[in-house]
Amino acid sequence: MYRIKEATNHEIVIDKSRFICYLFRVFSEQEAKDRILEIKKLHPNATHHCYGFMIGAHNEIQRSNDNGEPSGTAGAPILDSLTKNEMNDTLAIVVRYFGGIKLGAGGLIRAYSKSTSEAIKHATRTKKMDTIVSMITFDYSFIGILDHYLSTNQIIVLDKQYEEHVTYTLRSTHDISKDIQELSSGKFLLQHIKNEEVEIEVPHEA
Repeated sequence: MYRIKEATNHEIVIDKSRFICYLFRVFSEQEAKDRILEIKKLHPNATHHCYGFMIGAHNEIQRSNDNGEPSGTAGAPILDSLTKNEMNDTLAIVVRYFGGIKLGAGGLIRAYSKSTSEAIKHATRTKKMDTIVSMITFDYSFIGILDHYLSTNQIIVLDKQYEEHVTYTLRSTHDISKDIQELSSGKFLLQHIKNEEVEIEVPHEA
């Protein structure tokens, strides 16, 4: 499942109605309620402030609200969009400014769903991943080979120390010790430091 890296918003216009979707990271119902109140104060003249949020390791807390829209046409589509996009610990608030043209039940469902999905597409996502932090000390002559391998395999370099020898601290999502051993013909070995769960940015699929 994914989270958003930071709070963001995105606006679309459908039949003259403005739909502004705000996305927040939230870890409790109270935090979600505080954010909803914050957006209501930011848009006091909006026609509707509809929302949906999913919280917990398995999204066990799920809430939604139509805020005056016909039942099931706003909160549920927002929640459904969060589910389809595999979001976690995320609150989506869609602010609507009515443009004078009624969209009908089907139109509202599509509008709130699209508003949420588009905001997610424009947001930077993260994913919790198990990683391995390790260290390697090597000769300067090995820098080019190692840097190419790390770049090609998207291994994160956390720290670099240049002294008599070079020392890199690395973060990888899998064990790379055999690769390093083969690249260096067994000359340089990887030292395991710790296993660590972290959030890593995940690009959207094209």
